[in-house]
Amino acid sequence: MPHADSIAVLLIAHGSRRAEANADLVRVAEAIRARNEYSIVEFAYLELAEPTIPQAARRCVARGATRVLLLPYFLSAGSHVTNDLERFRTEFAEAHAPVEFRLCPPLGLHPVLIDALLDRLGEGESPTGG
Repeated sequence: MPHADSIAVLLIAHGSRRAEANADLVRVAEAIRARNEYSIVEFAYLELAEPTIPQAARRCVARGATRVLLLPYFLSAGSHVTNDLERFRTEFAEAHAPVEFRLCPPLGLHPVLIDALLDRLGEGESPTGG
């Protein structure tokens, strides 16, 4: 099993033409970095913004990753996750052997996400909300 220093996290979002929407992923990456659980944390966008997924994957490898965890910042396992990201995972594994690329599940029905949704609902109910 690789040492934690050689495991990279590659956060992947869809990407937007709106810079402020793309900035959310940057802030998520910064928050994960601040936890100091992974020494390599990169982010990428499927389309409409940079860095692209291949650019960020190459950066992970260049930084010494022996395993790259592709983490979809998507709510469900739609076609982007099941088709596009799996295709990238396969291509990267072939191009960067022996580096291991693993595709993590999307955010989905994680219990913490349900808590976050309930928090947002509460914000909408407050006098200053929505």
